[in-house]
Formats: sequence, C-alpha cells, structure tokens
Amino acid sequence: MAEKRDWSELWKKEDWWAVWLALGIILAGLILFWAGSSLKPIAISPPEWTSLSAVADHFIQKWNWYLAQFLMWLVIFTISIRFLGLNLKQYIPGFLILFALALLIYIISSWKYSHDYNLEAPLLALILGLLAGNLLKLPKWFDTSLRTEYYIKTGIILLGATLPFTLIIQAGPIAFVQATIVSITTFLTIYLAATRLFQLDQRFAACMGAGGSVCGVSATIAVGGAVGAKKEHVAIGISLVAVWAIVMIFILPIACKALGLPPGVSGAWIGTSEFADAAGFAAAAAIGSEAAIQTYTLMKVIGRDIWIGLWSFILAIIAVVVWEKKELKEKSVSALEIWVRFPKFVLGFFAASAVITLVAMNYTGEEFNQSLKPLLIGPIKTLRTWTFIFTFLSIGFTTRFRELTKFGWNPFLAFSIGVAVNVPLGFILSYLVFDHYWTAIKG
Repeated sequence: MAEKRDWSELWKKEDWWAVWLALGIILAGLILFWAGSSLKPIAISPPEWTSLSAVADHFIQKWNWYLAQFLMWLVIFTISIRFLGLNLKQYIPGFLILFALALLIYIISSWKYSHDYNLEAPLLALILGLLAGNLLKLPKWFDTSLRTEYYIKTGIILLGATLPFTLIIQAGPIAFVQATIVSITTFLTIYLAATRLFQLDQRFAACMGAGGSVCGVSATIAVGGAVGAKKEHVAIGISLVAVWAIVMIFILPIACKALGLPPGVSGAWIGTSEFADAAGFAAAAAIGSEAAIQTYTLMKVIGRDIWIGLWSFILAIIAVVVWEKKELKEKSVSALEIWVRFPKFVLGFFAASAVITLVAMNYTGEEFNQSLKPLLIGPIKTLRTWTFIFTFLSIGFTTRFRELTKFGWNPFLAFSIGVAVNVPLGFILSYLVFDHYWTAIKG
C-alpha cells in the first residue's frame, strides 16, 4: 500500500520555508531587473568607512532603506514563524533586537581596519553572540527569534544564486567523491571510538558520527530520529558539534594562511573539515576570497550535506534489523525515508544556481559585469550576508559553554578522535589529491 504523503510539511518545516523565502527573493530580484529596476536599494549595507562622520552621513541619507529592509525581513519571517507554530509576541521584539545588532556588526565590519584584518561580519557576529550568550543572562523569550537553521539555509540558497550551475556540474562530482571518503571514514572513526573504546550506546554513537561526518546539527537531529536515540543524546551530539565547529572557525583559516594555500583549496578543506554549515561559512569568509566561499559551498552543501538523507536511511534500517534484532516488517522503514531525511534546502540551492545561470547565458561577459552582476547578483549577495549575520548571532546566543561540562569526557573524547582523523584527511584530499580542481576555481 502506498504511503500517504503529508503535504503540510511544505508550510510547516523550516527547510521548505527557507526554500520559499530565498527563491522568492531571487524571483523578485529577477522581476525588478527585467522591469529596469533592482533590489539594490532595499539590499542596503554600510559602505567601507574610516570616519564616524562618513557613517553618520550615510545613515542620514539612507535610513529609510534600512527601515524598509527591516520591515521586509520582519514581514516574511513573521508569516513563516506563524505557520511554524512559534510565538509571534516573542519573535517580533526578539527579531528587532537581532536586526539592530546585525546592523551594528555590519557597520563595524565595514570599517577599513576590520577589512585589513579580515574581520568579516559573520565572524564578528559569532564573537559578539558568544560573549553575550555566556556572560549575560538573556531572557528566555529571546530564544524564539534565534532560528539558526532557518537563517543559514535561507542564506545558502541565496548563495546558490551567486554560484554558476556550470561550476556545480564540473566540480560537483569531485565534491561528492571527496565528501564520500570523508563522511564514511569520519563516521566509522567516531562510531567505533564511541562503542569500542568508551562503550557508549550505539544510537548515541550514530548521532555523534553523523554530526562529525556530515552536517552537524541537521545530521545529528535527522539520524537521532531515524535510529530512535534519546533526546539527551541528540542534545549532547549537537553540543559537541557546536564546540568543535567554533574551534575550527578560528583554526582552519589560520592554518590555511600559514600554509599559503590557494583560496579554492582553502575553501575545499574547510568544507571537508568543518562541522556545521554556518560555522564553515564564517571560516571560508575569513579567507577573504569569493573562491574560498564557492569551493566551501561545493564541498559542504553539494558533497557532504547530501549524506544526511543517506546516513538516516541506512542507519534507520540498521537500527531495526541489527540493533533491535527485529524483522524489518515490524517497523516501517520505507524507501521514502531518504526523501524525508533529505535536506530540502539543497534543492533550493540547485534551483537558485540553475535559474541565475540560465539568465546569465543571455548576456555577454561585458553585459554581465555592467548590468547583471551589480543589479541582480550583487543585491542577492548583500541579502545573503544579512542572513549569515542573523545566523551567527543566533549561534553565539544559544551556545552555553557551561552546559557542555555536564556530559562527561567520554563523548567529547570519542568525537575528538573523529576530528583528529577528519581534519588531516580533509587537508590531504583538498591539497594533494584534488587540488587541481579546487585551485582552478577563482571566484
């Protein structure tokens, strides 16, 4: 008997709302572009500055567009938050604070000296969020506005609009091969360390293995649900991902620059060895090159994130047939499971890239640089940056280092063994094996 689809997920899941929001922005940008206008006025951001008077002059002239952008985000997010079943009375004031802080961070990152030291807005947002989240007692209602997964997925789909589809076709298979090697190796390392060395529960080990080998938070939650893990095990897995993801934000860019790696190779290594989409973007942005962001995205989104569905499907079967020692028929594990667990925002990413690539094919190189890039792609890139600032503020505000001490050392050690394998393996594959592919991407 065919399994009945629940179509309500199209408006009740953050994954799908990220797709509708990002593709809606891209469609609006296209309509305005074809009508001889642009998203550029509302996709506003502070210019590079050296004096506070220049910043003041900018806001005196453009304050209305900042207000318009705030209202745009507020209306879109409020509608979606309502469908997601969250408290609007908590979300609206929380988002007002989030936007105000994002604007402050954008201003600081636009300072000339911030540019000189590669202090990109997402990284500054993370630092501010971590300080506030761990030193101040934030009100509980503020958490409603900290929709980390929603913001990052929206930003990644917008990123797809700035990444040519031809590049995905060329480098995508390499990204998937590299991701497959890393995903399987890292998963098995963490799983075996957790179960054999530290005698941890198999489902707990599966959650940690997925978090370390694929896409941190999303993979941990998806696999936790697929294998029936305890809620506290999923929470610990997410926390371990957050700790190492934050550590790698600082370590990987420093290592890339110290080794003199090309931007494309740097982005691929970060995409292979970071543990969360949002953290990886911050690390890639710290390289200071669009090439690093592009190769990171190819490696992380196209290569590794696809494994969320694959691992969930495989482990759901193993949990029933092997761990629970039951017949497959006693628990439903259908072929649709891979679709249920598949990260839908990846489809939005592909769609965004394909649409903009098809549009760009109708323009010469000169027309692209003089018209399409500044009037369509540029504004989308600016709005993408806003979503990433929202993301990193949310990560910082919700990461509580004091809570991590409750879990004991064994889960941390098991996960860390996986890190010790993943990071050098990522370097070997990105720099020594597939370097000619990643170096060729110039941004």
